[in-house]
Amino acid sequence: MVPVGPADRFDAFRALAGRQGRAGARLIESLAEARATTSDGPEVWAPSVGARAGLPGAAALGPASYYSDLAAPHGRRHVRVCAATACFAARAGRHLVDVEDELGVTPGTTSPNGDVSVQTVRCLGYCYTGPAALDGDVPCTGPGLAAQLAGREPPRAPAIPASDDTGDPVLLGGVLAGEPAWQTWPATVTAASPHDVCREVAVSGLRGRGGAGFRVAAKWEAAGGAPGTVVVANGDEGDPGSYADRLLMEADPGRVLEGLALACFACGAGRGVVLVRSEYPAALARMREAVRQAYAEGHLGPSVHGTATGLDIQVVEGAGSYVAGEETALIAGLEGGRGCARSRPPYPTERGLWDAPTVVNNVETLAAVPWIVRRGGAAYARRGTPAEAGTKLVCLSERFARPGCHEVEIGTPVRRIVTDLGGGLRDGAELAVLQVGGPLGGFLAPDALDVPLSEEALSARGAALGHAGLVAFDRRMAPQEVLRHVWEFAAAESCGACSPCRVGTRRGLEWASAGAPPGREWERLSRVLVEASLCAFGRRIPPAVRSLARAYGDRLAGWAP
Repeated sequence: MVPVGPADRFDAFRALAGRQGRAGARLIESLAEARATTSDGPEVWAPSVGARAGLPGAAALGPASYYSDLAAPHGRRHVRVCAATACFAARAGRHLVDVEDELGVTPGTTSPNGDVSVQTVRCLGYCYTGPAALDGDVPCTGPGLAAQLAGREPPRAPAIPASDDTGDPVLLGGVLAGEPAWQTWPATVTAASPHDVCREVAVSGLRGRGGAGFRVAAKWEAAGGAPGTVVVANGDEGDPGSYADRLLMEADPGRVLEGLALACFACGAGRGVVLVRSEYPAALARMREAVRQAYAEGHLGPSVHGTATGLDIQVVEGAGSYVAGEETALIAGLEGGRGCARSRPPYPTERGLWDAPTVVNNVETLAAVPWIVRRGGAAYARRGTPAEAGTKLVCLSERFARPGCHEVEIGTPVRRIVTDLGGGLRDGAELAVLQVGGPLGGFLAPDALDVPLSEEALSARGAALGHAGLVAFDRRMAPQEVLRHVWEFAAAESCGACSPCRVGTRRGLEWASAGAPPGREWERLSRVLVEASLCAFGRRIPPAVRSLARAYGDRLAGWAP
């Protein structure tokens, strides 16, 4: 036997990883197709899917057992019920019991005859009219959810209410006024340079709207125009309480694609990918149709508008995972692997998708780029605050009197959004706490709303801007139940790649379920989560829990610093 040294093992691993990455371009889709034909567990059917792709069985079983859409039991009729924050706040989680009573199926199981299966998911993008469910791909929402699923009432899924508070919308011009997309791209690709586009975006001060807030132009420049660069539009809007990306992808998909095309042009990328979460079937269909139309109109292809620029864009469906929206986990999923966060460096702009330099921008970020290139970066920079320019889509949950998606300038007071745009809470209910920026963003008390909507100001209050979803909890909700909900989300959605988060989230859920203050053990665990977690998911849990405890005051004693 020939000895195998560390270098040989590394080379073999890289070869297998590259092989899996290439085959993985369709692996998740193939697994989803197999999942739809059987009620058996992944261990039965996933290895054969891997074999057909030329991969070891474990390479297919890994993602099949990781992603909730693939691992969950499926009956001939599959119902996904939202258990995320806004739907939980709408009826204190009682809608899950109602659905179980009506369908006779416990969430996470299939009926004995295999006719019906029920899966709990976290956010379907109907936060403004929850609670919500998808019956197959048919949405059902509102107080009569269980009756709709039982067939006693017709499915109800109202359109997303949208409004502009800026006087000159950057993002909602197409949604509200029908402004056509693809007005900037033809002139740019024929008469401008990649440097011109990058310069305007740099002048604008545009930051990523997916949560991290990184300067967009700096990320583009980090890719360096290297050969083989890929740009990914991240439509995996997993933050419960936010549905802005769903609105853009469904109502104005051309603008999203135009922003992606401009980003590809600026980065010297000949390929773009749009990842749409599986919980958004209508958005997935609209994006795919928009890509077909863009090719037909000459916006995409080997010679865009008769130039030497070639650009191909494909749309990929996710498979159900919150953490897989983090850019390194997203890349792992696109390669056909488990959607777990990867350590950095190397950063994706150096080695990302299939080891190519990869830029990941979220949908809302890209939708702002056509306006910036057309109107100029300086015009965008005049919006917002000196430190954080531009506008933001803010989503208000069902508990508000006027829920919906509103475009506001960065720096708009949160109180004004809650009272003027949202009209306060419905039915005269009293606000108990306000969640800002997603499940691990943070919470504000009713007397702490006089804060600008900006990352800097919210961070100083223990919250975060994130996707800027605002979920209101009224005083019907017991503080301990809200706390337990936060820990349930954390434990369910941790990818398990690092021990601090995998073990820590379950320990926190045990404490929250027991109802007893955790004391010094919580102090120790919170330090470990913040300092040793692999990605921002684990690091954000302690600040989110502490902000909730501060917002509720002595009603959650022992959880605040």
